[in-house]
Amino acid sequence: MLPPRLSSVIPAVLRPAALSREPDKVWVVRRRTLVLAAFAFAVLSLWASAATWFIVFRDEALARFMERQGAMQYAYEERISALRARLDRVATQKLLEQDGVETRLADLAGRQVALESRQAMLLGLAEQAGGAPVPPGEDGGFSGAWPAREAKPAAREATPVPLPTPEALGLRTDAGEVAPAPSAGVTTRMAMLEHALDGFEARQSLTVGRLAARGRSEAARLRVVMTETGLDARRFAAARGGGIGGPLVPAGSGPFETAVLQAQRDLGERDALRRIIGTLPLRRPATTDAGLSSTFGYRVDPFTRGLALHTGIDLRSEYGAPARATAPGTVTLAEYSGGYGNMVEVDHGHGLSSRYAHLSAITVVPGQAVAAGQMVGRVGSTGRSTGPHLHYETRIDGEPVDPQRFLRAGSRLALR
Repeated sequence: MLPPRLSSVIPAVLRPAALSREPDKVWVVRRRTLVLAAFAFAVLSLWASAATWFIVFRDEALARFMERQGAMQYAYEERISALRARLDRVATQKLLEQDGVETRLADLAGRQVALESRQAMLLGLAEQAGGAPVPPGEDGGFSGAWPAREAKPAAREATPVPLPTPEALGLRTDAGEVAPAPSAGVTTRMAMLEHALDGFEARQSLTVGRLAARGRSEAARLRVVMTETGLDARRFAAARGGGIGGPLVPAGSGPFETAVLQAQRDLGERDALRRIIGTLPLRRPATTDAGLSSTFGYRVDPFTRGLALHTGIDLRSEYGAPARATAPGTVTLAEYSGGYGNMVEVDHGHGLSSRYAHLSAITVVPGQAVAAGQMVGRVGSTGRSTGPHLHYETRIDGEPVDPQRFLRAGSRLALR
């Protein structure tokens, strides 16, 4: 440790150098202070400016910020609304498409029911048109003249196919919920069903037209036969059948129903004419007919050689050949009757009767019902006769008429 005197000398020696460095140190300190002060001033100025700007322009900035936020939110909501509206339109379109398909299916189901109802009409009409609706034994043996036609194929081809259910088409689920909109395949199938039903409806109408035309054609032919006999159909009004009736259940008044009604009228007229003609003596009385030896009307009597009325026709035939009834009826006479010799008279109803005379044998008795073509006796030469032949008469209300007009009418039906 230095003595006090020395220690007091050293600072004195060193002092000039220390004093020489003091100004630089002060300058450095001041420069730093100025930099710090300037930085602090700048920060404070910036803060003050920002604070002043915020205070002055805060409301405007907030308003602009809120405006931008509102615009963004409005654009977002508008886009959401547009998407929702588009989704609603798509959903509505799908529902409309589905409702349209279900409506078409309901319409097809309604058409199916209508076609089935029409089919029932067709079946009845086809059955009526197929053959003569006359009980067995009451058609006068004319079944061969009107062969029953098979009407089922024509009616069967007009039978509609069953429609599928909404579940089968995929319009509803098993739980009954609405399924998505129908696919193109379902729409195509619906169109095919509509086309098929159109075809069935057209075939049904065509079938009705054919049946009606058949009835009209045959009725016209039978009217010619009636004209040939010279008889009025009103005479046989009672032969048109018994009483009819029942509760009124209208079947519609469309074109198809009108056509069915007209066809039934035509077929009804045909059936009435069939019944009438079935009672007329149109068949030939002798199977082995070899022609006429004498006609109806005035002639030279073979015995007196004077003019006399011949009330029938004489048919050449072999002795013992069958003499047959020309129409169904009831035997009123079966005995020897003067110039007729052995004679059979058959009442055919409605004032019509026929006589078979000069028989060698009688095979029926009075009151017996006979069918058309049934043997009533055998050809002979009894009574006023010059040889074996069959004297045949037809009478209307007891008055003799020419039998040949009935035989000519029967020839139009190809009856033997």
